[in-house]
Amino acid sequence: MYRFPRLPLLFLVVLLALSALACSISGGSPEEEGTAAATPDQAALVAQAVATITAQLPAATAPAIVSQGAPITTDLEADLIALYERVNPSVVHIFIYDEVDNLIGTGTGFLYDNEGHIVTNNHVVSGAARLEVAFPSGERRAAETVGTDVDSDLGVIRVADMPAGVQPLILGDSDNVRVGQFVVAIGNPFAEAGSLSLGIVSGLGRTLTSDRIAEGGGRYSLPQVIQTDAAINPGNSGGPLLNLAGEVVGVNSAISTSTGTNSGVGFSIPVNAVRRIIPALIADGAYQYTYMGVRMSALDLATQAALGLPQVTGAYVTDVTSDSPAAAAGLRPSGVTNLNELLPGGDLIIAADGRPINNPDELISFLVFNTEVGQTITLTLIRDGQQLDVPLTLGQRP
Repeated sequence: MYRFPRLPLLFLVVLLALSALACSISGGSPEEEGTAAATPDQAALVAQAVATITAQLPAATAPAIVSQGAPITTDLEADLIALYERVNPSVVHIFIYDEVDNLIGTGTGFLYDNEGHIVTNNHVVSGAARLEVAFPSGERRAAETVGTDVDSDLGVIRVADMPAGVQPLILGDSDNVRVGQFVVAIGNPFAEAGSLSLGIVSGLGRTLTSDRIAEGGGRYSLPQVIQTDAAINPGNSGGPLLNLAGEVVGVNSAISTSTGTNSGVGFSIPVNAVRRIIPALIADGAYQYTYMGVRMSALDLATQAALGLPQVTGAYVTDVTSDSPAAAAGLRPSGVTNLNELLPGGDLIIAADGRPINNPDELISFLVFNTEVGQTITLTLIRDGQQLDVPLTLGQRP
């Protein structure tokens, strides 16, 4: 049902009150008109009439009180403009060609060092017959692939020389990233070069599944992945995710979507993975991950009760690969039923080198970001209701 606006209605009431007052004054006798003491204060009468009528109006039609919000600031806008002007020259558009020199795709990368190394995604450059890089200045360079890592989806390419004045981007620390902070993505979505999008960090501790099938089935995953609602679309892959200081906190890699376009859920490889993996890709063309040789499962309350375990947190060992570091350390797997249900008897890993492990992703994160091949770690586990420490010497991921 349509309701009249409150202020026009009140204005109409005031007009009617004034009209009535004017009529009452003009209709008086000559004696009354000539007697100043008997003439009422017109403004007071009008005010009294308005107050009386307003008080009788329903609450929904009372005059609205307009509150002034916090003043709009342009500081963020100025910061974004300055950030873009400083960072964008180092963000490149990568063109990928096949063996017959057909353009088969484009992606994004950013300058990593003064030797012309450019960080991007493995899936952008893997299998390319020829690469060409376009800088925002319009200059183009031929590029070659230096190294790729399918499990982290990171890759490095290199140009022989760079346009004048282009500087490597500064790497931040993804351990300092917090949910809710502003982040910026710069890239080339749908080949629209140099596009900037603003969003927030929506979540932390996500995982990205590798495109590579692991030995014995299953897939490895990269932990500590950043989730953001900054618009990421095809062509953004390999571009930087930045904090408002212009520091790289992630490398944009994937989106969760049913349409192929942004749905507000994007994923970025944490920059601390870049710090560990990219130097190895430059030096050796590959990165060697540490390896235990186990499959693990998280628990829920029903499974914890069914297995007779004292706690729900931890990484429950379901399978141990033969001739693996885990087998050599004597870890016990539970196995699974034909319906893929967990069986009792497996080790529950609850800490690694004294760090609590609440789920399998936390153990994977510990291995990826804190260990080296050949290092011996101490696993704290619960076995047959007892807590014990087991040393395990890490191998190299096959």
